[in-house]
Amino acid sequence: MSDLKYAILVEPRSAVDGGGFTAIVPDLPGCSSNGETPEGTLAKVQEAISLWIENAKSQGQPIPKASRHHMAIWAALQTA
Repeated sequence: MSDLKYAILVEPRSAVDGGGFTAIVPDLPGCSSNGETPEGTLAKVQEAISLWIENAKSQGQPIPKASRHHMAIWAALQTA
């Protein structure tokens, strides 16, 4: 099996949504996770990726190829 490297988007959640962070994997529909810190959220979403792939395989579904993403850096700004 080859290594798959999926892009992961980690975003802060608003206080109204409970705070913390949400991570999504755009190449794997429905694959996401939440956590209190960016690092914790990243660890949880990596587990979610493994479970997503395991579930797809058990159902005979194809595993999407990872999109070709280059490094991206996002800046979160709060406006008044």
